[in-house]
This record gives sequence, structure tokens and C-alpha cells, in this order.
Amino acid sequence: MTINDYKIFKEKINQLNLLIDFIEKDAARKEKFISCRNHNEVVKLAKEWGFLIGKRWGDYNK
Repeated sequence: MTINDYKIFKEKINQLNLLIDFIEKDAARKEKFISCRNHNEVVKLAKEWGFLIGKRWGDYNK
């Protein structure tokens, strides 16, 4: 893992933690989130809410 990979890894974790906090503050958001049927739906919904969680830390060059 390069230092750049590490930074991207940390940012991904940060985005996920922020997303969890965001979801937990609103029951309707939580219901909408848990109703997602697959990874792509989760990523799309998170993006609609302003969170970037779609790429794995090693996929940033793809």
C-alpha cells in the first residue's frame, strides 16, 4: 500500500462513518437505506446524499 492508497483508504472509512451518522439521525433515511437490495443501490443512494463510497481504495485509477 502506498501513502496515497492509505489516504484514500482513510477517506473511504471517513465517508462510511459520516454516512452511518447521517443515516442514524433519521428513521426514514435508515428505512430507505436498509431497503436497498444490493451494493449498487447502496452506493447510488449514498451518492444522492453526498457520500462517495463506491470505489474501493485500490480502484481510484480505474
